[in-house]
Amino acid sequence: MPEQRRRFSTQFKAEAVQMVIETGKPVAEVARDLDINAGTLANWVNAWRRENPGPARPVSPSEHARVAEMEDEIRRLRMENEFLKKAAALLRADLAVAERCAVIDAEKAHYPITWMCRLLRVPRSSFYAWRHRVSTETATQARRRLLREHVSRVFTEGRGAYGRRRVKAQLNRKGHPCSVGLVADLMRELGLAGCQPRAYKRASLRGEQPVHSPDLIGREFTADMPGQRLVGDITYLRTSEGWLYLATVIDLATRMVVGWQLADHMRTSLITDALGMAITHGHVSPGAVFHSDRGTQYTSAEFFRFCMDNQVRTSVGRTGVCWDNAAAESFFASLKTEMYHREMFPTRVRARFAVADYIEVFYNRKRLHSGLGYRTPVEAYRDHLTASAA
Repeated sequence: MPEQRRRFSTQFKAEAVQMVIETGKPVAEVARDLDINAGTLANWVNAWRRENPGPARPVSPSEHARVAEMEDEIRRLRMENEFLKKAAALLRADLAVAERCAVIDAEKAHYPITWMCRLLRVPRSSFYAWRHRVSTETATQARRRLLREHVSRVFTEGRGAYGRRRVKAQLNRKGHPCSVGLVADLMRELGLAGCQPRAYKRASLRGEQPVHSPDLIGREFTADMPGQRLVGDITYLRTSEGWLYLATVIDLATRMVVGWQLADHMRTSLITDALGMAITHGHVSPGAVFHSDRGTQYTSAEFFRFCMDNQVRTSVGRTGVCWDNAAAESFFASLKTEMYHREMFPTRVRARFAVADYIEVFYNRKRLHSGLGYRTPVEAYRDHLTASAA
């Protein structure tokens, strides 16, 4: 059966262009992150630039020199800050020189030795004398040293959100077998700790005249194939400009966020746009079940008509019982723990960009999901397609 041509919503195109414009990343890199064709993304970016021409001003040689000098200084400060984060505990005056030398030796592949010696106040001669004494390390010490570097790298790639179990799963995927206990020890030595969720607070409001729908999920948050059973919800995001509201649609077979929308209001159009994105991208099958809580928007006649027109059956849980929609609540907990609570958003535009990056780049394509056997949602989706085609 020939592969269907992919379709993209206007919102998805705008967010993809914004990632190229805001981050300055190459089009090919952003296209790879979003799993789309680089030529297609380049066309979107070129069209945006034709519609939004920016002012051009010639840059003098002296300005070039100043910019280059500032870039060198920024690189130096970033490198120093990154290293000092790892070695902050080693700056105490009463700490043994051997411990500082051990860190310098462990990081010599990433930073200049002379530079690290100066920061940690260790004479170079002392470092080389220490290294000569400990040049013969045991197999266990060598393995722990290498694993320590891999743990630090995986933790950074996971945006500081991974705990010991996800770090262990990622290391095993990359061919570095280890146990959860060993990873926990190494993370403790490196001063690394995964994000912890904040206290839960529910704020759903039931409509005065809701459309009745049965609970077709019954807390069975699984599906045999993608596009058959989906869940959704709305959450609040605070910015300095005011509130921003996020509606999502999640496929229970892959835990992939197949549709989402952001707006400065909570009208029913917010959730119909999110579900419409999932339909446009081909992630909703005819007769699919969409499950939600009993919020005003999800029990409105407008949303019920939208679902009927698109051959989607509505399902709702009980009023005020968050466990009836636990899959959607779990995603919001991850988003807020791993991204939202760790940043400040001066504008709604900045918050929108951060949410798009978290969902499309990190959560769907990079983050390992424990409920999927530590696979990413996109990997789970492709595995389903491969199995169905066999």
